[in-house]
Amino acid sequence: MTIEYSAAREGRIQHPARRGFLQQVLGAGALALAAPSLWAGVHRAPERSLVLKNLHTGEALRATYWADGRYLGEELRAVNRVLRDHRTGEVHDMDPALLDLLYLLQQSVAVQGAFHVISGYRSPASNALLRSHSNGVARHSLHMQGRAIDIRLPGCRLAHLRKAALALKAGGVGYYPKSDFIHVDTGRVRRW
Repeated sequence: MTIEYSAAREGRIQHPARRGFLQQVLGAGALALAAPSLWAGVHRAPERSLVLKNLHTGEALRATYWADGRYLGEELRAVNRVLRDHRTGEVHDMDPALLDLLYLLQQSVAVQGAFHVISGYRSPASNALLRSHSNGVARHSLHMQGRAIDIRLPGCRLAHLRKAALALKAGGVGYYPKSDFIHVDTGRVRRW
């Protein structure tokens, strides 16, 4: 709506396909603003797939979670299951934008293979338990909303993965070199 208003005010006419593209990009939120050329490539991709390996359960999943211009419910449910809280077994919907962030991150580092998942969804009970043992766990962690994941990517140096995640400016990025993982989320842009 704002796009149409400013274009009309400036006397420009927008092509309908361009308007649809811009609305789609704006709907993608911070990720679209982070890396426009990479994000444009994501939108042109006929499919978006990820390979995830949950290090606590040993489960691995190859999921094509987006195809034919839409997110695929059955594949998203499979992702939710693999990224469940391994302590409680509780399954929660993961933010599709988080999956897009992982997809874009993998494209930017050009390393294929499975993301090793240390933590996906975390129930409030699990989060409280972890907080009681560590001061590095946020009280209102985005893990509890399905908007955060702790990962590593074999074949990609952790420092390089972190640098690529920071360059996307698509949310929070935490760096845990002693524990060999990074945290990425779809919250506000920040780093630690």
